[in-house]
Amino acid sequence: MNKQFYTLNETAELLSVSKETLRRWDNNGKLKSVRLPNNYRVYTQETLKNYTGGVGIFDMEILDENHYQPIKAYKTIELFAGAGGLALGLEKAGLECELLNEVDKWACQTLRNNRPDWNVVEGDIANIDFNKYKNKIDVLSGGFPCQAFSYAGKKLGFEDTRGTLFYEFARALNEIRPKIFIAENVRGLVSHDNGRTLETMIDVLESLDYKVLSPKVLKAINYQVPQKRERLFLVGIRKDLNINYSYPKPDEKIYVLKDALKAGKLYPNDVPLSSGQTYPESKKQIMDLIPPGGYWRDLPIDLQKQYMKQSYYLGGGKTGIARRISWDEPCLTLTTSPAQKQTERCHPEETRPFTTNEYARIQTFPDNWKFAGSMTQIYKQIGNAVPVNLGYAVAKEIVRALNHHTIEQELLERFAS
Repeated sequence: MNKQFYTLNETAELLSVSKETLRRWDNNGKLKSVRLPNNYRVYTQETLKNYTGGVGIFDMEILDENHYQPIKAYKTIELFAGAGGLALGLEKAGLECELLNEVDKWACQTLRNNRPDWNVVEGDIANIDFNKYKNKIDVLSGGFPCQAFSYAGKKLGFEDTRGTLFYEFARALNEIRPKIFIAENVRGLVSHDNGRTLETMIDVLESLDYKVLSPKVLKAINYQVPQKRERLFLVGIRKDLNINYSYPKPDEKIYVLKDALKAGKLYPNDVPLSSGQTYPESKKQIMDLIPPGGYWRDLPIDLQKQYMKQSYYLGGGKTGIARRISWDEPCLTLTTSPAQKQTERCHPEETRPFTTNEYARIQTFPDNWKFAGSMTQIYKQIGNAVPVNLGYAVAKEIVRALNHHTIEQELLERFAS
């Protein structure tokens, strides 16, 4: 695939020389680079062709880790920010947050406690005027709750979604006019109302002059998250800009519960002790009988019928009910309440739900991220969050896309002058 420019790493790879050699050639004029923001060096295809005498070295695409380091300050606004899972992923990728909006007071307190410098706006998004940020923001992100629309036999336009939180996301997009937006939601949105809800959302976003990429369900286990969580991502690019975004490629390694709770590659130490919910004695007696990796079908038949009641006679595996997670598997998707019936997530060795710190680790929050509120509120915040490492994987590709756009614009301006 031909490219218009090549980074320092790519050029060194193409010419089979070291980066130090390239820097020396640049300084003595043998092979000049173009200097961009932050002293970022790129080489144009024309320059390289002249140097090599037109040798065909340009039919290869090299992944350059430098692409993932922002070459300028990229600004973001996050809506429906929750406890900061996605925002932390964006921060980890080097993006700078200008504003976060969230209606839940405890989630807002969590954000303020951990990042006093973040501009956290608490309250109903409908009361926020975003016009002052117009054309000043690179990325708008957020996971608006999915609400049903009333179709009345026709496709809906922007105004017809008024009163929904999707409308507020679209309104913010229209007022801010960022280069890129990232919207995430539950995977169930794909099939909601036979796909018509998602189709309507895409139609509305396209009508606001954004090119919406094909929706993508990303599995968190593919992005250094020890959890079988899936989230739907929508990425849109302003139609007047030449920006190419690609969803992140899956990692080769799958992390499991042991990686979350024990010292290893994900964390340098075992999970710190913390409070957590407990099972009532009746449920504890049931869960004591479940082996690691097992669920309700590992109970004696009489207890299966007693515990499952009428659900015992219905179809489906219901493998999340009375489930004890094993050390060597990724955790099932965390819920907002770890002890409630039918979504049990039991510790591998101890007969109890995961503690709040264990919950946070399974969502790949750092240990120093402290959650505000009661235990119930903390579980809710963590269970609703986007896993930090999943957000990071998506955000790295945003940075790469913005870097390429920045470089292209800089080159066009220099060659035009």
